[in-house]
This record gives sequence, structure tokens and C-alpha cells, in this order.
Amino acid sequence: MANIALPRPASQMLPNNQPVSIWLPAASLWWREMVRFYRQRSRVVGVILSPLVFWLLLGGGFARSFRTGTAGAEQNYLEYFFPGALVMIVLFTSIFTMMSVIEDRKEGFLLSVMVAPIHRSAIVLGKVLGGTTLSAIQGLIFLALAPAIGIRIGIDQFALVVLIVFLTAFALTALGFAIAWKLDSASAFHAIVNLFLIPLWLLSGALFPVSGASGWIRVLMRINPLTYGVESLRAVLFPQMVSNEDFALSTSIGILATFSAVVFAIAYVVANRRSTKPAA
Repeated sequence: MANIALPRPASQMLPNNQPVSIWLPAASLWWREMVRFYRQRSRVVGVILSPLVFWLLLGGGFARSFRTGTAGAEQNYLEYFFPGALVMIVLFTSIFTMMSVIEDRKEGFLLSVMVAPIHRSAIVLGKVLGGTTLSAIQGLIFLALAPAIGIRIGIDQFALVVLIVFLTAFALTALGFAIAWKLDSASAFHAIVNLFLIPLWLLSGALFPVSGASGWIRVLMRINPLTYGVESLRAVLFPQMVSNEDFALSTSIGILATFSAVVFAIAYVVANRRSTKPAA
């Protein structure tokens, strides 16, 4: 009996029976995220100003009551909190951009994309890369304030910061996508963010060092992947600061990269479940 070639699924074929590449639709969704976010100027301003105000108020409030580092290289709270504020901007941007998944579902855009002859991996890739790009850009804009507190960054340091910010943004955006994909309302998304993502940031070493935390909090901070993003940034921006709770830079980046890959895989699996039904 002759072998019979099974046809590809219709969702992966063009009308002329040619396989569909994921790159063009992913790039289109990526560009749509970019344009959509920067057209909403209130979100752009809010994402930058909220962590900036938080950083200045907390940094100024704890300036004289917080010291860390060695005797010859003490660090005040304004400096200590800088990496945490940067990661906060990345987190807020990721949250705002992934709310577009819920908005697209309500507007019917997501349904039209899902019935188009493209694989759902293009949707995941386009949306996540769009949110990642926006989050990384916003975080690097905040990095321009580093010289104001005496941080001098060389080319090698800047490249490492870009890598760490990109990995952190990718992980948080993919996590936001996986959460938003199953939800039908922005209020439910905000509830999960307040319950899960904000504590994830609070326990990342952004506000207080791991060494000063109580036993069980220290354990949670050690197993929190976001801790390795914050500590990686702190190690690059303040290489002269050495403590008993140092995180090896290469190990921290490796853990962050692994976390990013795992969360993206989860987002991919969630989006490809056939039980997913966009709301009208």
C-alpha cells in the first residue's frame, strides 16, 4: 500500500497549501504591542514615575538609617534600592502590556488571530517579545538616572545590564501572558497580580537584603527566581559591594535564563490548549 501523506492542520497552512512561518505574524504582533503601548501616554508616564517616586521617597526616608556593604564601601538605601526600582518598572510594564491579552479578547481581535492560518506559537512569541521589548526599554530609560547617585557604567557592564533586564522582562512578560490568557476580566488579572506578582517582587531582595531577613523569609527569597535578577543587577552596578550573602553573577544569570525558558514554555502550553475559548 502506498504511503499517504497526511495534510497539515488548516491553522498552519495558507490558502495555497504552503506552510505558514511564525516569524511574520509574530513580528506583526510585536509591532502592534509597541505602537499600542506608546500611544497610551498615561501608561508610559505611570510606569516610569510610580517606581521613580517610590525610589526617591523610600531612598530619602531610609537614607540615614540603612547602611550595607563593607566598612570601606558603605551603601545607602537610595543606592541599594536602585536595582529593585528598575525591576519594579520592568514588572509594571509587563503587567500593563499583558493586560492587552484580555483587552484583545473582549474586542474580538484575539479571536480573529486565533482563527487565522497561523500557529499559536506565533501569538505567544509576538505578544511576549512585544512586552519584553517594552519592559526592557522602560527599565533602561530608568538606568539613565544611575549617574545621579554616582553609578558609572562601562560598556561591558552596560551589556550585562541589558542582558539581565531582557531576561527579567522576558520571564515576567511570559508569566503575565500565561496568567492573562485564561482570564476574562482586568479585575481578576489585577487580583492575581496583587496576590502573586507583587509579593514575588517584594521577596526579591529589592527592599531588604537576604542576610537581614528572618529564616523562613530567607528561604522564600532564595527560591524566588526574581531574586537572582535583582542580585545580578546589584552585582553589576555595585561590584565593589561585598557581603556574606553574595550571589555568583554567572549562576544568577543562569538561573534567570532557565526561569525565563520555563515560563515561556508554560505560556506556550497554556496558549495551545484546545480547551481555551476566547470570550465574546
